[in-house]
Order: sequence, then C-alpha cells, then structure tokens
Amino acid sequence: MSDKPKLAMYWAASCGGCEVSLLNLHEKLLEVEASFDFVFCPCLIDTKKSDIEAMPDKSIAITLFNGAIRTEENAEMAHLLRKKSQILIAFGSCASEGCVPGLANLYSKQAILKTVYLDNPTIDNPGNTVPVTSCDVPEGTLTLPAFFDRVQTLSQVTDVDYTIPGCPPESHQVWAVVVSVVNGTKLPQLGSVIGAGCLSVCDECPRVKEDKKITSFHRTWEIIPEPEKCLLEQGLICMGIATRDGCGAPCPQANMPCSGCYGPPEGVSDQGAKMVSALGSILDIGDSKGRSDEEIAARLESLLDAIPDYIGTFYMYSLPGSIIGGRVNK
Repeated sequence: MSDKPKLAMYWAASCGGCEVSLLNLHEKLLEVEASFDFVFCPCLIDTKKSDIEAMPDKSIAITLFNGAIRTEENAEMAHLLRKKSQILIAFGSCASEGCVPGLANLYSKQAILKTVYLDNPTIDNPGNTVPVTSCDVPEGTLTLPAFFDRVQTLSQVTDVDYTIPGCPPESHQVWAVVVSVVNGTKLPQLGSVIGAGCLSVCDECPRVKEDKKITSFHRTWEIIPEPEKCLLEQGLICMGIATRDGCGAPCPQANMPCSGCYGPPEGVSDQGAKMVSALGSILDIGDSKGRSDEEIAARLESLLDAIPDYIGTFYMYSLPGSIIGGRVNK
C-alpha cells in the first residue's frame, strides 16, 4: 500500500445503489484514486475480512458504510470498521435511517422467513426448509450469520461520525464531501449530517407554492399533474415538506412527488410525524359550522382513505430510526 489515506466502503442490508452513486462520479473517480487508496469494497475489490482485521486500528481514513444492520455479519463488520476507521460515515438512507429494509420491522423474524421460504408461490420447497445458522455436512459445518429480530440503523449498533443521506446520495454531494476531506477543510462537529442542506426539499423545489388546502388525495398514476404547481397542492403525497434539502429536488422537477429519501430536515426527529402534522394543518374539511363531530370525522376519514399505506408512505426510509421504530405483529 502507498502512503495515501485509505478509503473503504461496505455493503450491508441495501440494494447496491450507494455503490452506483460513487461510480456516478464518473471521471472524478480518477481524482478519488489519486487521493486515496481504495482498500475495501466487497462488490469491487477482492479484499478479505482477514486483511482488514490485520490492519492497524484507525488506519482507514474514511469508511462509507452503506446498508442497514439486518444480520450478525452486518453488525460484526460495523464494529470492525468502526475500530479500523478514523471517520465512519453512515452512507445513504439504509445506514442512516433503515430505509426500505427497515419496513420489515412491522413483522417478526418468523413471519418474514415463513413468507419468503414457505408461503411464497414462486418457491419450490417441499421439505419446508428455512435457513439455520449452522448445518453439518460430510465436509464439515456450514454456517450462516444470524438473522436479527429487527433491522437497525448503523448508529444503533456503533458510533457514527457523520451521515450522508439519500437513496442513494446524490453524486455531487458525495464529491463535495470528498473535496472537503482532500483539501483539509474543517468538517462540522461530529454527528452532523454532511452532503446535504439544513432546510426542506420545498425550499429548493422550483414549483409554485400557494396557500395549501387539500380537498382530495391522488395516487401518482391517477392524474397528470400541472408542470409548475406544487404537487402537494394537487393532492399528491409529496414528502418534500418533511424532507431535508440537498438533492436538488429532481423528483418534483420530473413530475414525481418526493418520497423522502434525504430524511428529516434539521431539528426534526421523526420524519413521518412531521409529515402527518403538516397534512393535518392543510386538509380541507370544508365549512365545519353546523356539522357534528361525527360528520367532520367522516370527512377526514374519506380523505385519508385515499392514502393506501401510511407506514410505507410516511416512513418508507425512516422506520427503524424513527420514534416508533416499527412494531412486531404477534
């Protein structure tokens, strides 16, 4: 290895999009290579776990850890890379908030395994076999990492220095962080979100916003939205009002509502609760004079019935890291 600072990237419970966001630096990857030794990335480099274990503690300058903690192996690698890294970054929504894998926290481990391996119509499993942590064969004992009861964020299992949000993070924001490290720019205090803004997506969205009064909700396939008007005002659930800025608002600009992947804005601890609170203040229930509480409740219920999946809509990216964290169906 050279004397250049070491860079690592690990893939836990995630889809691989975070690796793609790094590759989307395109020719700037050559500048990354000029500034760092890329020592560990399971999907790109054949570095072994034993190689990392043999490295001195804190010998890796930066580790971009993407993916939630779903298995024993994920947790083990989180602790190992924390030990070997000077700066450990929760890279992307899965590591920072749990993201889509975290929606599994609505169900027990047993229910998940049953659905995947026993009740799945595309699986041929006449022996009703489910994974186990060890199995003896003539050649020896085969092992698999334990499947945890719940999905956790990276910060719930080890200390994290910084968070870069996004599903995946926008490449221009990744590059801004790389440049600041290479140039020796002083990073913000530990625990900060970097590679993002402090406000909401609404603040960088160019769509025209007026006084919001929502009379009905629509699914994205039910209407063709007006190209310049705020999507939320048109009845589409746009999470921009409860989502941190920094992505550049590409989804609303492409006529798709923000789904919330950059996490809550500065000072907001629960993204879903923030969105529910915002909706509660802008739903149009009509003139309430002379109407009974039951009539008002029925009007609200009719509005909310158009939202098919509250958790999947308001906590798509943030359930494990939220206040509620998910619940287990018995």
